[in-house]
Amino acid sequence: MAKLVAQNHPALHTISEEITPEEFTDGTVTKILKGLRTAIKEYQVDGFSAVAIAAPQIGVAKRMFLIEDQSGSPEERFPTIIAINPRIVKVSKKTHVVGEGCLSVPKLYGVVRRHTNVTLEAHDENGKKYTRGAGGLLAQIIQHECDHLDGTLFIDRAEDSWPVEKEQAKRTQEKS
Repeated sequence: MAKLVAQNHPALHTISEEITPEEFTDGTVTKILKGLRTAIKEYQVDGFSAVAIAAPQIGVAKRMFLIEDQSGSPEERFPTIIAINPRIVKVSKKTHVVGEGCLSVPKLYGVVRRHTNVTLEAHDENGKKYTRGAGGLLAQIIQHECDHLDGTLFIDRAEDSWPVEKEQAKRTQEKS
């Protein structure tokens, strides 16, 4: 069973290795994907749901991430995306400052400047290459996860950050 690693784990601070053609067939990809799904489903913190996770977050320095939205109803969730050896091949000139949190930095929330639109090239779990565009929150998530694969945490990019408890209180007030 895969668990999230601590913020100081070396896999979170190194450039991840590409998944090799052999790893698509020898069970490595399947094993990492299973670990990502286990870890994302087990994550529960009041007021926050997991949306995506990268292999370094479970201690595996391989270029792979999973978007599997755990929030809201199934109709409101993002589609599941498995991205292996992903590359952002195009970004919009337009950027915006957006709120961000991270499973690997559970005590902080902050704001990061991200491109509003991106184009991603990656492989699926079967090794089939695909290209996908994304805007808004999905573009933000893709950039965040690709950062993990390059050893960058959101706090390395954050223009400002604060304790997650402050963010939870703010969200509770907004719901009242």
